[in-house]
Order: sequence, then structure tokens, then C-alpha cells
Amino acid sequence: MNHDGVLLLGGAGFIGSALASRLQHEKMPVHIVGRHDADQLAQLLPQCSTVIHLASATTPGSSARQASLELGNLALTLRLLDLLRAQPQTHLIFFSSGGTVYGNPQRLPVTEDSPIAPLSNHGAGKAAQESFCQALRAQGHAVTILRPSNAYGPGQTMKSGFGLVRTLLEHARLGTAMEIWGDGENVRDYIYIDDIVKATLRLIDQPQDSGTYNLGSGMGYSINQVKEVVEQVCGRTLHATYRPARGTDVRSVVLDNTRLNTRLCWQPEIGLVDGVARTWEWAQHLRQIVIL
Repeated sequence: MNHDGVLLLGGAGFIGSALASRLQHEKMPVHIVGRHDADQLAQLLPQCSTVIHLASATTPGSSARQASLELGNLALTLRLLDLLRAQPQTHLIFFSSGGTVYGNPQRLPVTEDSPIAPLSNHGAGKAAQESFCQALRAQGHAVTILRPSNAYGPGQTMKSGFGLVRTLLEHARLGTAMEIWGDGENVRDYIYIDDIVKATLRLIDQPQDSGTYNLGSGMGYSINQVKEVVEQVCGRTLHATYRPARGTDVRSVVLDNTRLNTRLCWQPEIGLVDGVARTWEWAQHLRQIVIL
């Protein structure tokens, strides 16, 4: 039986699709499982030496008013962890959320040792899943926890209220106005999809790894600054309506990626301007009209 496969849980999403494409290019066996197909999960696990858990049915906005929506994510993770206990040689790479689990950190850039203090239900759900992953780790299982910042790049689909770069580019493409919650000075860390893929591939080559890592650019940009970058790249003026701020929105979070750099000799290679330009080139060839 082949034990060198990679199981992508939630592999049809943005990051998962990019990873699947790269792994297939590298001639690695890749198995993609939907969010809730537990039977298929049990069948495929014995064939895989690495499991990458990207599955999530929620975003910070979608579960903002209904915390119970996070139960589906937690249930899937617990099912996976139960199955992994019978496979101690399988390396789990769990994608958490560096943009939500820290809440409003006291110091920036925030390190992995900073307190977990989520403001949103989505962040709380990720923190809960992390805790169960850490429990499996404490039992001797190799479990890597990744806390990515805001991912963007070619291939990202539109989701209402999620993915600032993608949303701004869609408004630039269609010439429509967008809503910004708050004054536009909330700061986030943005990381290009190729940099995420490269870091993940290096972790697959570390089957005994059990670290917790921020996966970000280490640079912070406000919403207004990202809007200016998009206008510069696209050569178009973006029109925005500013709405009252929401209490569940983190004010500022920038990730310190020193630990991952030290572990993997990895650092992000694509800056925001270059990344937005590459994404804009891709977006201009889209034919479908997205309702914003």
C-alpha cells in the first residue's frame, strides 16, 4: 500500500486547489475529500503519510450572528483526530487562522506565543480546533498548526464579505462601488498564494514536525492602503461607502513569521504590489459576472 500520498481535506477551496495543482505537478499522489465525507476519509487515510486540513464551512462574517455554525467545522476536525489516533505515523498539518485567533494583540507583529483571544465566532472555532489538535500532539502525534494571514492571488473565488484584495479587484473590474466597515484603517497582513504553497510543501518534507507557526508576510496594510495599491495597479479609481465599524473586526494584526523562517528557511517572496498586479492580470480574463 502506498503511504506517500497527501490527503487534502477541503482541497476544493482556494488554498487547497493551489496546493493540489502544485502537488500534482510534483507527481505526488493527492486525494481530495469534501468537508463532511467521513466514510471516504476513513478509506483514504491509510494511503496517506500527510493530511492537510483546510476544510471550513464558515468565514468570520458568515458565523458572526450564529456561533453554532462553527459546530460543523469542529465536528469534522474531531472525526479526523479520532481516525488519526489509529495512524501514529501520519503527519497532520492543520490550517488555523492568524487573522482571527489573536484578536487585537498587544504588540505587533504578533508571535505564536502571544495569547489567543479571538473576537469572532470563526476565530473562536479555529482556537477550539487548535486545542484539540494540541491534545493529539501531546499524545505523541506529529501535528503542525499553521496560522495564515489573509491569503490572496489568482484562483480566489468571490465570497461576500471575505477576501479584501479579491473584492477590491472585482469592483475595479466591474466599476462598482464597495462598502467598507469602519474608517478603513484596520490593518491586516496579506500573503500571496504561491508563498503559502511553498511553505506547505516544505512542511510536507518534515513528517515529524509538531510546531505552531504564523504564515504571513510580516507586513501590515490598512484597508485604505490596499485600496490605493489596487487603484495604482489597475489604473482605476475605486468608489467606497464607509459604514459603522463592527465589534467583531480585529483592528490590527500583523504576523511575525520568524519561527517559520527559522524552521524552514522560508520567507515570502511576493510583495503586495507585485501580488496584486499578478492577481489583476488573472482577474481581467474572467468572463463571469459576480454579484457583489
